[in-house]
Amino acid sequence: MTRYSRKQNKPAFLRLMFMAGLLFTAQTARAQQPIPAQAAISPAQTPVQALAPQSEPTNTEQSLHLLVGRSLVISSPTRIKRISIADPNIAETVAISPYQVLVNGKAPGGTSLLIWDEEDRSQDFEVSVDIDIEALTSRVHELFPSEPVQINTAKDVVMVSGQISSSAVADKILELVKSSTPKVTDLMQVPPPLTGEILLEVKFADVSRSTISQLGINIISLPGAKTIGTVSTQQFAPPQLVGGSTNNTQIGLSDLLNLFVFRPDINLAATIKALENKNLIQILAEPNLMTESGKEASFLAGGQFPFPILQSSGGGGGFAGITIQFKEFGVRLSFTPTLMPDGLIHLKVAPEVSSLDFSNALTIQGFVIPALATNRVESEVDLKDGQSFAIAGLLDNRVSEQLEKIPGIGDIPILGKLFQSRSLNRSKNELLIVVTPRIVHALNSVPAGPAMPKSFLGQPAPAKPQPQK
Repeated sequence: MTRYSRKQNKPAFLRLMFMAGLLFTAQTARAQQPIPAQAAISPAQTPVQALAPQSEPTNTEQSLHLLVGRSLVISSPTRIKRISIADPNIAETVAISPYQVLVNGKAPGGTSLLIWDEEDRSQDFEVSVDIDIEALTSRVHELFPSEPVQINTAKDVVMVSGQISSSAVADKILELVKSSTPKVTDLMQVPPPLTGEILLEVKFADVSRSTISQLGINIISLPGAKTIGTVSTQQFAPPQLVGGSTNNTQIGLSDLLNLFVFRPDINLAATIKALENKNLIQILAEPNLMTESGKEASFLAGGQFPFPILQSSGGGGGFAGITIQFKEFGVRLSFTPTLMPDGLIHLKVAPEVSSLDFSNALTIQGFVIPALATNRVESEVDLKDGQSFAIAGLLDNRVSEQLEKIPGIGDIPILGKLFQSRSLNRSKNELLIVVTPRIVHALNSVPAGPAMPKSFLGQPAPAKPQPQK
């Protein structure tokens, strides 16, 4: 058995106690040191050191930048005694430990922050709070991926810049940004509008067909017979009885229609309306117009017809007279071309074809006032130079049938046809419009005029030289 003496183990025990004391002292010193903090805005941001470990106060001013709704942490190597911020509405401070201060951005703007330690050493901070534009920038680039839009912020003002393709796109971007923040500075640049002359070639083709079929009869018993009277469906100008007594009774006819039958031996007459009418109207026009980009041009190939208008007499309630106003009809074209930066032609065109419609005319005191049958189209398209677009399929088919008869006797087979009247009207209208815009460039030289087979006044004789004096 091996024996150890106490005198031999005493130096080893003392060395072990000395090393344990050194380890305890190092752990205590490490626990008293402040833990460095990280900023809450970005993981890559370094912590802000508030106070330098020196004996004399420092006046060095540091800048802090954060966004609305974001936070950052200020760490100090010494214990913090007091905190002061100039405007708590812009940013607020929260002491989260004796060595750390949390700064929260509340509103856009700038303010000052002061921090003192236990030795009354102070440090100044200039805090700048801006609007968070990350979400707004992502949204603008998502909706307009081909536009180089740049969005920056300075406190409560958002600045939008970049070279935009057109003013229409710039207006949409500005409207989107203003929906998120009220203070916006527009620094976007758009190319100037292109100028030039545009020639518009238009072809109109309008075909209108109508068929009218009318059949009716009015039976009259003339004066002198034992029985005087008329039978009519009231559809085609019926006869009228004029006079109060039997001996003076007369029958007035305002329209004999197109067939009139009279039997003097039986004092019986009949007016018959038997008409079949076919009409065809064909309009073909090829107008050419030239105008400047962005300006409206119009064309009318047709005429005017007088249209009476009744004039009131004022407070009396009667009519003072009739004035004449002229209405236009025919082939009309109005268009507004605009040259786009990408070379396209934005065209706003409104063609119209109108004609006099006597089938729906109004008769006043013997004067026939026709109606207007109008076909109108309005459209906006983008075309290249020389491209054409057609407006077709404008069909108007109408069928109007009117049947009138005397009840009872008009339902009798064969004989009932004498007590019936019928009117059938069919119309079909077709319209085709072809539009071709062309960009017109100015000529550098004047084109030659037409060649004349004979000279108008002959060639002028050359001037004789004058003798020198």
